[in-house]
Amino acid sequence: MEIRWLQAFVAVAEELHFGRAAARLQMAQSPLSQTVRKLEKEIGVPLFERSTRSVALTSAGHTFLPHAYRILESVDIARQATRASAGGVYGRIKIGFTGVLNHLSLPPLTRALRQRYPDIELTLVGRIMTRDAITQLDSGALDLAFVGLPVETASVSTRLIRREPFGAVLPADHPLASEPEIDLRDLAEDGFVTTPLSAGSALQEVAMRACVDAGFRPRVVQEITDPYMILMLVAAGVGVALMTSGIAALTPPGTVFVPLTGEPIYMNHGLAWSPRRVSDALRVALAVSEDILPTPD
Repeated sequence: MEIRWLQAFVAVAEELHFGRAAARLQMAQSPLSQTVRKLEKEIGVPLFERSTRSVALTSAGHTFLPHAYRILESVDIARQATRASAGGVYGRIKIGFTGVLNHLSLPPLTRALRQRYPDIELTLVGRIMTRDAITQLDSGALDLAFVGLPVETASVSTRLIRREPFGAVLPADHPLASEPEIDLRDLAEDGFVTTPLSAGSALQEVAMRACVDAGFRPRVVQEITDPYMILMLVAAGVGVALMTSGIAALTPPGTVFVPLTGEPIYMNHGLAWSPRRVSDALRVALAVSEDILPTPD
């Protein structure tokens, strides 16, 4: 088994398209297909289901993928070790985040990591909802992820890093837009813009539960994955949205952020990682996170 076989497998597994994977590896598609077939012959089972229209991982392919990631990571770390300064920490960390919801947490953490540990390579992967983050941490596709807490799984470890109260994002011409604060029940007749229920977003789950607790089931008029695009749709007058206070300074023109009355409804932001895959690089990253993003009282 050769390292380039594993690199070819990972590229196809991530792209699920031989043409895109070949372009990514800067090689022709035919040699790439031959390389993958050599790996399948070596292992003894097919790793991909191929058709004229699609490429998908087999169950064996899904099982093999995290092992391929770890092998390639070990090779890369070994290569970096020969160049790293004595006593330095080196490696690679892939961090998943949602988007605008993490703008107060992600930048200070990554800046601190780059300043303190320049030999650690950081890869940032956006639009990762909590449910997907847990799956990818468990498989080894991610090393660290920003998530909404709590998460109902024993496969990852988590730590609370921030608590933000919810408020309402309203179109600027909404009848309640000029109020200093509003009762959530006052929005019972409005249409809501949310992330899809199927996306596994902690933001959506908390927001919808808050509406139900307030005595109404929200009427969803538009679903979209990107939290910032939710704000844009509110600006367009499509509906209203529930968002955390951290985005109040980022709302686009044509919208206003209005706090809610009563007992605060909190979004609990956390970091998650797999305790089974704590490398030296991840270990120091977690230590830096405790310094930069301490758990609130």
